[in-house]
Amino acid sequence: MLSFLIGTAANGVVGKIHARMPVILLKEDEDVSAEKPIVQSYYDRNVEYEWGRLDNPLGRIEFASTLRLIEQHFPHSAHVCDIGGGPGRYTIELLKRGYPTTLVDFSEEEIAYAQHKIAELKLQANGLWVADACDLHMLGDTAFDAALSLGPMYHIVDPNNRITALHELRRILKPQGITIVAYLNSWGLLRTGVNDFPQRFETPAFPRSLLGERVWSGNELSGFTECYWSTPPLALTEVQQAGFEVVTYIGAEGFASGLGPQLEHLMRDNPAAYNNVVQMGAETSELPQYRDACDHLHIVVRKR
Repeated sequence: MLSFLIGTAANGVVGKIHARMPVILLKEDEDVSAEKPIVQSYYDRNVEYEWGRLDNPLGRIEFASTLRLIEQHFPHSAHVCDIGGGPGRYTIELLKRGYPTTLVDFSEEEIAYAQHKIAELKLQANGLWVADACDLHMLGDTAFDAALSLGPMYHIVDPNNRITALHELRRILKPQGITIVAYLNSWGLLRTGVNDFPQRFETPAFPRSLLGERVWSGNELSGFTECYWSTPPLALTEVQQAGFEVVTYIGAEGFASGLGPQLEHLMRDNPAAYNNVVQMGAETSELPQYRDACDHLHIVVRKR
């Protein structure tokens, strides 16, 4: 579920990064898009929330369905790049499964937090980089067997910059490399919005606007930041135009999309029933009757 909550501001820790973990390399010659400062500031302030987001009632389903995709489509022993991976929840899961993994995010606070968590678990990432998804020059051509891009596409509001990010993603992948690319989905958020932002439905133009793509500026959504909401047909076309072959796609919340408030009660009052919902949410995430109407659209693509 797209949740509109603001966490506690994090303190700057960039000065400690090199001393604690030499594999972390900070990109100093930044050439950022116009939207980066707004989005980066949001994630710098909300590190703890981002770490815990996948533990909320709908977030657990998203987490389960995404790990299911990884298990089904990533080759064994693949070298993986987690682009836009924030505090490293997926990076850590990949490392636990034996995948050599590099984490990239443009928030220094998120990378520092990931570094701490990885060290706490006595794991070792192949690399941790503070960098923009549109410029991964520090990563070599055809360096990775697989990748995750589970955040950049819905924060890059300029379509030309999204194509640039997809081209960079394609460049670092080996031939036939597999990637999971995430978009926020207007069609799913139309339903979620009845619970999350009902006041916006007071005018009929708003819900109708979510039948297509939508760009939100940094101050339009309370508790969130600048973002782009796509639709399944538009997102599928965009990744294909960037040189990828679509393998499959899911709606990460499955049949449970839009049921956030109900799931909060269920998780608290009937954990056994809730756990079954999580399992069924992941299992139904690829079914056509659900996947086009979820908040998070996760597309599995192969480099052509």
